[in-house]
Amino acid sequence: MKIISAILAMTITTIAEAQVISPNGKVEWREKGKGFAVVYHDGDNECEVLDITNVGILTKDGGGKNLTLKAKMPVKTIKDSYTMIGGKRHDCCNEANEVTYLYIDNIGREQQLIVRAYNDGVAFRYVFDALQHTRPTEELTTYRITEGRKRWMQKWTESYEAFFPLSTTGESENKRWGYPALLQPSDKVFALITEAGIERYNSASSLYNDRNKEEFRVVMDENLQNTTGKWRSPYRVVIVGELKDVVASTLVTDVSEPCRIEDTSWIKPGSVSWIYWAYNHGSNDYQIVRQYVDMAVEMRWPYVLIDAEWDEMKNGGNIEDAIRYAHEKGIKPILWYNSSTAWIKAWGAPGPHERLNAPENREREFAWLEKMGVAGVKIDFFAGDKQETMEYCIDLLECAARHHLMVNFHGATIPRGWQRTYPNLVSVEAVYGAEWYNNNATLTPKAAAHNATLPFTRNVIGPMDYTPCTFSDSQHKHITTHAHELALPVLFESPLLHWADKPESYLVQPKEVKDFMSALPTIWDETRLLGGYPGEWVVIARRQGNTWYVAGINGKDSSQTLSFDASFLPKGKYTLFTDKPGYKGELPANNPTPWSIRKGKGRIPEKIICQPRGGFVFVCRN
Repeated sequence: MKIISAILAMTITTIAEAQVISPNGKVEWREKGKGFAVVYHDGDNECEVLDITNVGILTKDGGGKNLTLKAKMPVKTIKDSYTMIGGKRHDCCNEANEVTYLYIDNIGREQQLIVRAYNDGVAFRYVFDALQHTRPTEELTTYRITEGRKRWMQKWTESYEAFFPLSTTGESENKRWGYPALLQPSDKVFALITEAGIERYNSASSLYNDRNKEEFRVVMDENLQNTTGKWRSPYRVVIVGELKDVVASTLVTDVSEPCRIEDTSWIKPGSVSWIYWAYNHGSNDYQIVRQYVDMAVEMRWPYVLIDAEWDEMKNGGNIEDAIRYAHEKGIKPILWYNSSTAWIKAWGAPGPHERLNAPENREREFAWLEKMGVAGVKIDFFAGDKQETMEYCIDLLECAARHHLMVNFHGATIPRGWQRTYPNLVSVEAVYGAEWYNNNATLTPKAAAHNATLPFTRNVIGPMDYTPCTFSDSQHKHITTHAHELALPVLFESPLLHWADKPESYLVQPKEVKDFMSALPTIWDETRLLGGYPGEWVVIARRQGNTWYVAGINGKDSSQTLSFDASFLPKGKYTLFTDKPGYKGELPANNPTPWSIRKGKGRIPEKIICQPRGGFVFVCRN
């Protein structure tokens, strides 16, 4: 310890120099009083994006109080590249400038604050090198979000299934908020707050403003696990820049641990036919399962998801019969499981139950699935953000990888970078998605604005299993247009793309629409925001190979013209899918066809008149 302290003493930097700036010079971590500020530079203009009024970690043994800055290590450069199987881009670059602050607390223990300034934001974490059978009990990190500042924040729920309404106040009966939280500190500058890099000894966290409506504390969920030796918190992440920078950011995966799966060749993203939306209990019916297998064949989708209650399958066959039928048709099955950590008996939560909890049971079950040729699992109903649940999720991912199974977490916490560390995690729900048309009528009037908010909030941080693109109605109707719905699988990123609607809806669509749905990629080489504003409209371009997909939706109940810059696209052939004039989500008797489909050459039009709650999609090829 004396040697380390002596070395550090030689590298002490003055407080006046205690800031770190991103490689492009736009994002700055700056000392401010007893805390810090995140500052964004745009030429000569400067915007203070976020105040971080307090930092530090308290521990069970009484440590962590009265932090005193002892030293600051010289700024060092972080730069490496990595590839993603899924996500908004294939080739990613982890490039930042990093500084480490060394603090001493009330019991003489060293506590590190490691800060990275990226071109698209900042990330920081806490590190203890030598805990002795104790654990962190409270985090002091506090973000100050002033009254009057525009924000889109979700009330925390165990499943992260809620809306992101526009607000200018932290005043609310609810004092707990989930990630991500989008802020607009100036006309051009936005900030998205989240976290990343959770290990099995961490809990996840959320934001509380229970003491002061402007002070949002980072509060770790339950963690009863004592630690001896090194302990690292997850990264606290603030994505910063214009909206296009936020949407394109890979900061969540940049700060996460590299891939821990040696062979990833078996991880094959793709489209999936999904039974639940049209038939709540369809997966317990062998004949209905066969229909969705047949639809996958006709739509040229590689997968079928057999959802809850497959362990009670009837009407001519059991789950082994269903798996066999899928394989005979060239379709790979994915099976649903209850995590059996929450909602086991509540409201009659379906099964199968308690097959994955004990390690020996999980190994046996996943080995059976591998032998049967099952491609993946959808695991549902998790118990929030506590450390025990995070460890269970990692156990599931690691065991699934040993048996070559892709994983989709439902009723679960948001992605926090595991999609890089464990790329067999191919999707996560954690969104108020289309399945809610099954539950109540809440989504019907809110869907358009909600859909136009998600690309700026939830989907920024990782894959999102919204289960999009419904042309018909489930238990409750939708009033978004057909073209709006067709745009969602482009706007919403998910390596496993679950198409929600029923066979009799998809198979009657025009050939051009069905061909689009069959050929649509689910992984991307590049993603760009071309225009939009949360809740009002959005246009996003995604590329795979030489083909660009440009999709836009109108989040308003009135028509509007969506204008965007697509000048970067090469001239070529394109197909445009949009709504027939006058179509507003419900077909009049005299207009049975909702589609307007046209082909063209050259540059795509950069203005599209969108119907109320409407949308469009371009497919552009050189």
